[in-house]
Amino acid sequence: MVPARDIAVLGATGSIGGSALDVIARHPGRLRVALLAAGRNVDALLALCRQHRPRHAVIADEAGFPALRDGLREAGLDTRAHTGEALDALVAGDACDTVVAAIVGAAGLPSTLAAARAGKRLLLANKESLVLAGELLMAAAREGGATIVPIDSEHNAIFQCLPDAHARAGLRRLVLTASGGPFRGRSRASLADVTPAQAIAHPKWSMGPKISVDSATLMNKGLEVIEAHHLFAVPGDRIDVLVHPQSLVHSLVEFVDGSTLAQLGLPDMRTALAVGLAWPERIVSGVAGLDLLAEGGRLEFEPPDLDAFPCLQLAFDALAAGGTAPAVLNAANEVAVSAFLQGELGFLSIPRLIEDTMSALPAAPAGTLEALSDADAGARRHASAAIAGFA
Repeated sequence: MVPARDIAVLGATGSIGGSALDVIARHPGRLRVALLAAGRNVDALLALCRQHRPRHAVIADEAGFPALRDGLREAGLDTRAHTGEALDALVAGDACDTVVAAIVGAAGLPSTLAAARAGKRLLLANKESLVLAGELLMAAAREGGATIVPIDSEHNAIFQCLPDAHARAGLRRLVLTASGGPFRGRSRASLADVTPAQAIAHPKWSMGPKISVDSATLMNKGLEVIEAHHLFAVPGDRIDVLVHPQSLVHSLVEFVDGSTLAQLGLPDMRTALAVGLAWPERIVSGVAGLDLLAEGGRLEFEPPDLDAFPCLQLAFDALAAGGTAPAVLNAANEVAVSAFLQGELGFLSIPRLIEDTMSALPAAPAGTLEALSDADAGARRHASAAIAGFA
């Protein structure tokens, strides 16, 4: 039987937070919402608090604190309101034993590290924590005794296929699958006039604007390659990517004896979240079983087009360079995607701006969080200043 868990959901008002809360609500008494954290959407956070009645609610935007505090009082809830300054201490303390880390961007790194150091079960959906500080995070998890269960469907699939050290000893390579995004099959030239609305219209997943653009450029898959390297201690030259438009095979693991294991399922984040919440047990997630015939009875795979989507290669390059290079890649990408969404940068200029930033800021040692933060800040400054030259 799955033990009772007190769960903190960070990024509660986002899509992953919503999926996590859906799974939790299916198991009352065993899975309990202890803490909800959001960025600035006070009304959405209050609605979740009324539904799930956590002991703590955190709003990162200090300007929203009075509205959160007063709203909880007016609703007659015992939930205690906090600003974002309290988040790290709350996730590291006895308020929770399980943390769903789904805060988007570099802002999610401090709370993720705090949970790892405190030995929590960490359901990791924040890519940037591993891309920015993979070595530091994995070391913190080892030292603190934390259990990291990745929630990205691709890494969760690998996690399920590599349940123990014995399996990993015979590992040959990892294969991450990619849907190909909304522009699969299109040439580089045809992408010159892509609009933000077109880029965020993902054919399979319902996601936020930033991650949707990352999927359209294949940077999302590049970041996942870096994540897989840290999560499973596999070098980049043993990690491959295949485009799989059906999005039913979430990853494959090849072993030295010629066997290949794959995890399949409908494209719904609740499956991975249920694995994270219950592992090694299995619980109802709300996701239907897979009927391959109903899905067309066909599984297709093709290599990624690195000419049309060079962001994937840039991520492999950053992983090979090591040190601060992944942090620079991530920061430049965040700046570039934001500029694209605001109409300040063309779609094809996203990888150009990232490559320019990586060239201007070569890899340096990344042994401390301070060094990584400096690299992140420097990359943001350079990329922001260079936008006009790529518009």
